[in-house]
Amino acid sequence: MRSDDLGLELKFAGGAPVLTEGSVLEGYASLFGVTDQGGDRVAPGAYAASLARLAARGDKVRMLWQHDPTRPIGVWDEIREDARGLWVRGRLLPEVAQAREAAALVAAGAIEGLSIGYRTLGAERGAKGRVLTEIELWEVSLVTFPMLAEAKVGRKSDDREGEDAAGGMDAAAAVLRAAAAVLRAS
Repeated sequence: MRSDDLGLELKFAGGAPVLTEGSVLEGYASLFGVTDQGGDRVAPGAYAASLARLAARGDKVRMLWQHDPTRPIGVWDEIREDARGLWVRGRLLPEVAQAREAAALVAAGAIEGLSIGYRTLGAERGAKGRVLTEIELWEVSLVTFPMLAEAKVGRKSDDREGEDAAGGMDAAAAVLRAAAAVLRAS
């Protein structure tokens, strides 16, 4: 069965993944208000209901390799929305051969993206594409080819300490781009 048979959609977020503390990975899987190569923008709050439903039933978003449901490579320990987007932190599992390979590829800079697997529950159509207002999040994968280049994997969330000056400038630029996009769309 193919993923599109299930209604699964995929979005890619690019950047240079950062492994910390061995095989811990963190960064943004999605950015709010930034148009991706497919013409979609994600609205703030789009993930909230899905994350609440997952938490209520004691379930988690899956960490996959290249969106392949037969290749889980780790676990996402923390997923949350902040002012910038959907921030994730998880662990590659060293007991899984593909996870060890993924860690080596990330460390070498060969893999530079995260991608979400989801189903759209709510969207508004605009002149320049869709604005996704409610997303059922299924998985976040490590991927080769990013679709959303502005989402920087490896950046700490805005409310966490330790973001460097370049990260602060990137965050400010993303906020300005998002605000300009909202103004252009209205």
